Amino acid sequence: MLKKIFLAWLPLACLLTLFALLVYGLTQQDLRQSANDPQIQMAEDNVSPQSLPTIDISKSLAPFVTIFDDNGNPISSSGTLNSVIFVPPAGVFDYVRTSGGGNLRPTDVAGEDRFTWQPQDNVRIAAVVAKTDTGFILVGRNMREVESREERVLFITFLAWLFGMVGLFVVQALCSFL
Repeated sequence: MLKKIFLAWLPLACLLTLFALLVYGLTQQDLRQSANDPQIQMAEDNVSPQSLPTIDISKSLAPFVTIFDDNGNPISSSGTLNSVIFVPPAGVFDYVRTSGGGNLRPTDVAGEDRFTWQPQDNVRIAAVVAKTDTGFILVGRNMREVESREERVLFITFLAWLFGMVGLFVVQALCSFL
């Protein structure tokens, strides 16, 4: 009898699992993509680092701005990491330099790159780099709060999935006795 209940429950459990994964994936991506919103606006507006207070990007959630010359060397920044200006991998500048071509993904913007980078343990940065007439502008911010929200969404999704799985099994068991 238990085997019969389990076999009837299994397809519903698979559907519920797929639905929970879909909900979590969509929510996580929405949270992650929205982490770029201030940086996109600031990069497109060419905000100056001098207009912002200097911050330690490992501690602050505030966006920071860094100006680079055409070779990717930092000129000025409102954000530092271990008292040094945050510099992304050189490949970022190469990509932005050449992204004006025809190989863009549907979400790409020519002359711009949006990426996440972990320069050290416990520091993940959501960054936007855009090409300017004289070099590059990088606007980033620490993702600590966004990642905390993602963890909460994962936990809530897991609980909903777990209760759903148990609920489906109970309903299936009750239906088999009727």
